[in-house]
Amino acid sequence: MLKKEWVYREILYQLLKNKRKFFSQKSLANVCKTSIGNVNQAIKPFERMNAIEKKNLGFRIIDAKKILFYWASIRNLEKDILYKTFINKRVEVIEKELPPCLFTAYSGYKSLFKIIPSDYSEVFAYVDEKNLKIVEERFPQKMGKANLIILKMDEHLKKFDKITLAQLFVDLWNINTWYAKEFLNKLEVKINGILERPSY
Repeated sequence: MLKKEWVYREILYQLLKNKRKFFSQKSLANVCKTSIGNVNQAIKPFERMNAIEKKNLGFRIIDAKKILFYWASIRNLEKDILYKTFINKRVEVIEKELPPCLFTAYSGYKSLFKIIPSDYSEVFAYVDEKNLKIVEERFPQKMGKANLIILKMDEHLKKFDKITLAQLFVDLWNINTWYAKEFLNKLEVKINGILERPSY
């Protein structure tokens, strides 16, 4: 994942979790372990599309949905795949047998909301390098349509206990199944509800 995507993740996490709308480039650079120049490059498209308003000491979010959709449109899920294989087990069993990880897509939605809008056939999870070896030993390569997809865990993502709403959204956006659309539609309703809720 590109480092500018860490910036998008942090902005949207703070906005959706804490209703934070003002950010400084310096604070984002510190949290995302990148340069202020990289942060400025990352947010440039948002200025052009009127998603943010530049201020003396930072910028204010005007339209969070534009930021979310922009990130979804540039997200390249395929590039983050470290390992995939076919497992002849139910998804619930695969989820239980995985080492510590951060579920995304369908399993991520279930871990956040405890319900699912549709049945699903694949498990997507972010795993760090140490646990990747355990995954490969526990779920060896087999022929068949992959139903376990392991994604690269980046340093910024490690700070979260569960997948962030925005990361979940952009991942689902980039999965080509009919039920991904079902999950995405439900998630968008939940995100809209948060964005429309007044902050006090």
